[in-house]
Amino acid sequence: MGVRHWLVGLTAVVIVSGGAAACSKRHSTHATIDVDAAVALADQPVHVRVSGLRAREAVTVASQAVDAQGQRWHGEATFAADGDGVVDLDRSAPVSGSYGGADGMGLFWSMRPPTGDPDEAWFSPGHPETAGTFEVRLTVTVAGREIAARTLTRQWTTTGVTHRTLTLGVDGVAGVLFLPPPDAVRRPGVLLLGGSEGGVGRKYDAALLASHGYPALALGYFGVPGLPTSLRDIPLEYFVTAARLLRAQPGADPGGVVVNGYSRGSEAALLLAESYPDLVRGAILYAPNDTVWPGFPNGGNAWTVGGVPVPRTAIPVTHVAGPVIAIAGGEDRVWRSAAQAQRIMQRLDDAPVTAAHQALVYPDAGHGVGSFPYLAAGTMGGTRAADAAARSDGWPKVLAFLAA
Repeated sequence: MGVRHWLVGLTAVVIVSGGAAACSKRHSTHATIDVDAAVALADQPVHVRVSGLRAREAVTVASQAVDAQGQRWHGEATFAADGDGVVDLDRSAPVSGSYGGADGMGLFWSMRPPTGDPDEAWFSPGHPETAGTFEVRLTVTVAGREIAARTLTRQWTTTGVTHRTLTLGVDGVAGVLFLPPPDAVRRPGVLLLGGSEGGVGRKYDAALLASHGYPALALGYFGVPGLPTSLRDIPLEYFVTAARLLRAQPGADPGGVVVNGYSRGSEAALLLAESYPDLVRGAILYAPNDTVWPGFPNGGNAWTVGGVPVPRTAIPVTHVAGPVIAIAGGEDRVWRSAAQAQRIMQRLDDAPVTAAHQALVYPDAGHGVGSFPYLAAGTMGGTRAADAAARSDGWPKVLAFLAA
């Protein structure tokens, strides 16, 4: 089996009989699907290997998953088995299919909806606080016959992770708080801010981060009952309330929080790091902006502090105390996030900042450059493949950034 040790799981075997006897002489009638982890976190790769095929045989391996609306997403790739009758998805490049090039997780991120443009669709398996898992079914087909199948379970949370919905009336903020198991090592909390879509987004990220040991709060700051209906006149003090609440949680390092902002949320994250250096000990900026933009979608002022609008100027970084990582795509069609990320780094270089800072720019990716990998998603610039590659490369680096 080479250097990788495979866990052999359930194998679906189709017995071909009767008039198909002649076909069975030319094609395989059964195969084995081996995986190293039938149950795994959604951000973890699995290694899939199909064996028991005929040498050089054409075989199609397909994936299928059902989203929260009941739609069946589908991906597939056709391979030529090697001389030993094996297709190793980590090493085998498909001759055709929903993705190209050797990619062990290609069948996961390249799934397409049953209708519509896959570049404009995002796979949503349900809210992570209510649907803790989703399933991906893998099948092997030869000459039009399904000869093996295997269902894999993808988890949003590990055992012991808990969650609680926060409300304005009780907690002073709106969002969903995910906490690691009680025996986890103390780590900084991560405050997650979405962009101009509003509502309480980024719950998947929060669930996964808690599974990696980080208290995480997916925060809503507009488009939630009781909060502004649009991105306009959002007080920075609201984020401070959320950050302090997160810092006070069991298992959270009391030294401060890491703010993780995506798109317009990156403005708030950088403003918080600049304005509250004793509270914010680091910043993660996805598809970032380096300048305060107007409110969205109707203009006005996006942010306030002390009731006064934050000026629409370049965001200063002279008081940022913690490390900063900015992740951007070179083909972002929402705004020029790659250039903006580089300007943030230049300002940090020029400022009296001692903490580390770095930009990860993926030239062919778009606005969907982050965050966790392996979930089918549309594009906002770039290609699905480039976005998937950026997330696969960038997510481990974000986890390493948090660990450091």
